[in-house]
Amino acid sequence: MFRLVLLVLLGLVAWKGVEHYQDKRQATTVAPAADLALQAPNQPAQLFRCDGRKYCSQMTSCAEATYFLKNCPGVKMDGNGDGVPCEQQWCRP
Repeated sequence: MFRLVLLVLLGLVAWKGVEHYQDKRQATTVAPAADLALQAPNQPAQLFRCDGRKYCSQMTSCAEATYFLKNCPGVKMDGNGDGVPCEQQWCRP
């Protein structure tokens, strides 16, 4: 019985590790130059886009974390719900 519980726990840890690794591999922070060139001259260049990242550890700045919090579904960057993302890492008060 103990071995079964241990095996299940190890499986869950491995699964979460793979999921976290895949999230990091998908991380892309800046839109390609070709995308920026296609925008109208009177529109500001969009530096970030939703790409599946959802954790503060995947962000590179407060501006990026703020963009993701406001525009991307399923992000997990505002633990206390005050609208300020990644207060421990990027957006210090």
